Amino acid sequence: MSDANRSMLKNALVLGLFAVVTVGVVALVHQFTAQRIDDAQREARGRALLELLPAGSYDNHPLDSQVEAFDPKLLGRNEPAPAFVARRQGQATAVILQATAPDGYSGSIKLLVGVTAEGRLLGVRVVAHKETPGLGDKIELGKSDWLHGFDGRSLNDPGDSGWRVKKDGGQFDQFAGATVTPRAVVKATHKALQYFDAHKGELLAPAAQPAAGESHE
Repeated sequence: MSDANRSMLKNALVLGLFAVVTVGVVALVHQFTAQRIDDAQREARGRALLELLPAGSYDNHPLDSQVEAFDPKLLGRNEPAPAFVARRQGQATAVILQATAPDGYSGSIKLLVGVTAEGRLLGVRVVAHKETPGLGDKIELGKSDWLHGFDGRSLNDPGDSGWRVKKDGGQFDQFAGATVTPRAVVKATHKALQYFDAHKGELLAPAAQPAAGESHE
């Protein structure tokens, strides 16, 4: 093999090794970043979930009391996600649904929707979004109190025609210069209430009791 060929082979091997190392580094960075984002979203979800539940309304650990919920049309998610059930003395007092508004201005908006056993909203919290700062991000409680407009509402209050932003003839405020974002959240919340109404039997079912002789620890 000539010196020129040896040099070309050496360069090719070096470039190949460099490409393999680069791909590996990129993959590790992506995995690490994705894990951090996922952990941050779980932390935000847990914090928001407990904020939605009034003190004294439960005596269990809602994060550990889960019922699988799945309906892409009503919950906006293409995969099952647990609904968290708050209980007091064994009876369900509220359910926290995980819903997604897929039609936000800048992408999907992930929500927690708290519903009492009677079907009234405890509230709505946004746990992840990419909406425009200064406009669409008013769906964050730290930016405005707009989300409190859902508190105490139900499937029939205000009724189907009222579950829209005012610009569309409904009862919920939109933001100046940003209608798409609140429209998406109102729609997703309404659909989550529809899901609760259709599945409240399974969502509010009594917790399974340990079999005779089974440890309660």
